Amino acid sequence: MYTQDLDNEFNTDQPPPFTNTILRLIKIILNKWWLFLIVGVIAGLLGIYYAGKQKPTYKSKLTFALDDGGGSGMSGFAGLASQLGISVSSGKEIFSGDNILAIMKSRRVTERVLLSTDTFNNKPYRLIEYYLNTTETKDNNTKTTVQFPIGLPRENFNYAQDSCLKKIYKEFVDLYIAAEKPDKKLNIYEVNVISSNEVFTKIFTDRLVNETNQFYTEIRTKKAKETLQILEDRVASMKGNLNSSLTGRAVAQDANVNPAFAAAQVPVLKQQANIQAYSGAYNEMFKNLEIARFQYLNEIPLMQIIDSAEYPMEKIKMSKLKTGLIFSIVPCFILFFIFWASSTIFQLPAKGKQASKS
Repeated sequence: MYTQDLDNEFNTDQPPPFTNTILRLIKIILNKWWLFLIVGVIAGLLGIYYAGKQKPTYKSKLTFALDDGGGSGMSGFAGLASQLGISVSSGKEIFSGDNILAIMKSRRVTERVLLSTDTFNNKPYRLIEYYLNTTETKDNNTKTTVQFPIGLPRENFNYAQDSCLKKIYKEFVDLYIAAEKPDKKLNIYEVNVISSNEVFTKIFTDRLVNETNQFYTEIRTKKAKETLQILEDRVASMKGNLNSSLTGRAVAQDANVNPAFAAAQVPVLKQQANIQAYSGAYNEMFKNLEIARFQYLNEIPLMQIIDSAEYPMEKIKMSKLKTGLIFSIVPCFILFFIFWASSTIFQLPAKGKQASKS
């Protein structure tokens, strides 16, 4: 018995297990080639039919350059603004650069675009309603039950409209809107939008970039604009005080019929002192007001479109040949795995019986 085990161990005529596996796989394919052929042909024809029934989608491409704004000219302005209790820290660190990509895909901006109005087939639609009417959705009842009338304010939406709007927003952000910075060294950005309607794709892309530009400009210049407004109000108030003092001095001089008395000169001297104080303050505030105006203009970012989304859009459609091959290979592989697994399972008990006999 021991000698027989040694002979089996050193028997070089028996092929290794890996070779046995390969041979068994080839045998399965040769024995069932007709079944693999039938399954592959039928699945391939189904794949070609499926690809032919799919509607094409259209992809837009828009690139733009961004200048964040900001710069010098803050020293004198910051001094006066700090005395007035106004923060002049620039928002450049918070709202600059790649943050515009997050703003572009934010719910606020995307919803504004979806709720904007345009004309399709000589009829005005909100973009979201036109999208619902022309796109296959998972919930078919959404097309008929939820509507977005033109002119209805966002705050007056009901629960169904809010839910539908949120659902479409997430669908667009997750699947149909792509915003990136192709080259990290350059301030050039690329926006892509995909939909099943070429006209809708272009309109949505243009609206998305314009809305992003407006909101980005708003948040970048908000502090500078508020500071400028405060300074304009203070300068106007100071100018009013100066004008009142000039008028008061003239009235006091006209009323002083006997300038020889010192007491009669007191109202004139008071007005003169007010004029000097208001005049000095007015000159400083006016100078800093010009600095604030320059700062406000300097904070306005510049978004320059390089390549706009123009017709024709890139047409994306499933390839019949590629889809047919995928549909053919996958079921054949599954069928092959089933045959291989079944042959392996049935072979294990046979080996066990041979081992027990020996």
